[in-house]
Amino acid sequence: MSRRLLVTHALPYANGPLHLGHMLGYIQSDIWVRAQRMMGSEVYFVAADDAHGTPIMLAAEKAGVSPEAFIDAMRASHEADFAAFNFSYDNYYTTHSEENRELASLIYTRLRDGGYIARRSIQQLFDPEKQMFLPDRYIKGTCPNCGTPDQYGDNCENCGATYAPTDLINPYSVMSGATPILRDSEHYFFELGKFETLLHDWFAGKLTGGAQVANPGVVAKLKEWLDGGLKDWDISRDAPYFGFPIPDAPGKFFYVWLDAPVGYLASFKALCDRTGLKFDDFLTPDSSAEMHHFIGKDIINFHGLFWPAMLHGAKFRTPTALHVNGYLTVNGAKMSKSRGTFIQARTYLDAGLHPEFLRYYFATMLNDAPVDVDLDLKAFEERVNSHLIGKWVNIASRTAGFVHKFFDGRLAAQFSEEQNELWRVLLSHYEGVPALYESGEFAEAMRRFVLIADLVNGHIAAKAPWVMAKDEAQRAELHQVCSFSLAAFRLLGGLLKPVLPATVAAAEQFLDAPIADFDAACATLHNHTIHAFEPLLSRIDSKRIEAMVEASKESLGTTPEPTVAIKKPARNDSKAMNENTATPPSQDAAVIGIDDFAKLDLRVGKVLACEFVDGSDKLLRFELDAGVLGKRQIFSGIRAAYGEPEKLIGRNVIFIANLAPRKMRFGLSEGMILSAGDGGGDLFLLDADQGAKPGATVR
Repeated sequence: MSRRLLVTHALPYANGPLHLGHMLGYIQSDIWVRAQRMMGSEVYFVAADDAHGTPIMLAAEKAGVSPEAFIDAMRASHEADFAAFNFSYDNYYTTHSEENRELASLIYTRLRDGGYIARRSIQQLFDPEKQMFLPDRYIKGTCPNCGTPDQYGDNCENCGATYAPTDLINPYSVMSGATPILRDSEHYFFELGKFETLLHDWFAGKLTGGAQVANPGVVAKLKEWLDGGLKDWDISRDAPYFGFPIPDAPGKFFYVWLDAPVGYLASFKALCDRTGLKFDDFLTPDSSAEMHHFIGKDIINFHGLFWPAMLHGAKFRTPTALHVNGYLTVNGAKMSKSRGTFIQARTYLDAGLHPEFLRYYFATMLNDAPVDVDLDLKAFEERVNSHLIGKWVNIASRTAGFVHKFFDGRLAAQFSEEQNELWRVLLSHYEGVPALYESGEFAEAMRRFVLIADLVNGHIAAKAPWVMAKDEAQRAELHQVCSFSLAAFRLLGGLLKPVLPATVAAAEQFLDAPIADFDAACATLHNHTIHAFEPLLSRIDSKRIEAMVEASKESLGTTPEPTVAIKKPARNDSKAMNENTATPPSQDAAVIGIDDFAKLDLRVGKVLACEFVDGSDKLLRFELDAGVLGKRQIFSGIRAAYGEPEKLIGRNVIFIANLAPRKMRFGLSEGMILSAGDGGGDLFLLDADQGAKPGATVR
């Protein structure tokens, strides 16, 4: 029996266009879905716009339209982009739907009746100027765990800690800059702690037949949160709020993070109602179907803790697996509006860049681990031009013409003995490709593609059909060389089909040989007639990439960032002061004298080694050449900003040389490396010109 799969990806928020950072995880999910279909699985791929919450309400107000009109326009924009990038949804929907309202209310009432909902009065931050309670993401302050400034009210991007917004140090309203005040309000809580045993069993694979629910590193992080103690989750928000009202609580609304994941089920429910599928076949606790979620690493706490517990408490099945992707950087750094690297999906398309080029580039970088991916625009151009055009399309363009010129478009009846042996070698490399797609090891699958293509091109180069064509005595061998090459071209098409669906469809039409599944691609096409070859892809012109970057600067980089007048709290109380300043509280630094500065021994260090630290998701271990000071080992919390530490080797950095050594469980840290930014992925190492010698004093 074939597997039955319900597959979703994280829902794009309906307050702005899609950008390439979004597309990383979404493309990963579509590639996996297409591969599963080629493996014979019965797959239903659904998604939706995440359409609720205060940000939507405020954005609609600013645009002068109703929230409903605002989200409808954004959904149309998102669907157009997804269609252009060849996504294969069975249903794309919205969380602002009757199906979602019914399912969210059903899940809530089942949790309430099961004894998993608590009600209590809390003190919540209130903006006295906007006269509304503030959502977590509309409050910023200093992280209570690590002290990083300008962190949002629900979690720290630097250390990953989650907390209540009232835990922030020196909070301020992102909307008005006012210092929030505390007000009492009755809220509804999901008692997550009652599901500790359930979550342990889920992590251990006891609910999934022994299968792991996520990459081991992701599970380890979830267990870390679980072992740290689970807090009740606030699932209600006060009016005004754009969302679904809680059935038994006038004036209260479901927090967007409750109904957003329910939107997966609502989109599937709409599909079931339209097609006659049975919803319960996939969602009951004893279902033999599978449910897979593709998400970014920033939301694993919701999908790995709250979501399975909610489902179980509401008498639905738990997810089969979470497939987690990392962040996208561009040219080695966080996407930047000023540099033109904060690129919208539509800007990419408008520059005339083939959508499947991005799908391929991402595939060459993705594996099972939630690693960050860097879109190096030069490497993108070179890889696409070399792999797809130079290695793959070139096979057909160099051989198909001879088949039509000399053999009426008909392929040979057999291969030579040499080619039969080479074909067996090609199949041996191709054999494991479906398993690589299954496990999310797309990068290795693409490495197999390059390996096979190189073997085929090597055979073509050795036989030189363009030379053989000049000798009528070599016609039979020419026929075999070209026929073998085109069969191999189709084999490679089968490997690439989940990644390049439209391009491979054109190749199938040229060959008049559809590739229904991975096995079908292994046919030798003996005595088969093909159509005339037409170019499938064109090389990337670097000017198109330059135009895309410039267009991103024009549309995003030249418009000033929205600013608010931040009212800085006093150091010892919560009263606002200095009302006319535009400096956030975190930047209220004390004035020091030159003598204080002179106490810091700042030095240049050359990076000799840089690597991930086992057991830490935020640290990198540096070994520095500090000149006369010898070698220094320093642990730096910048892993989120630099996903490929080996690229830092050879760089000059600035470090504090006279900071007291700190004993950590990973080893001794002998200094502090300086960086600039707001924390998390927004950090940039301070550099020194290459002429600066290791150990040189920074003056």
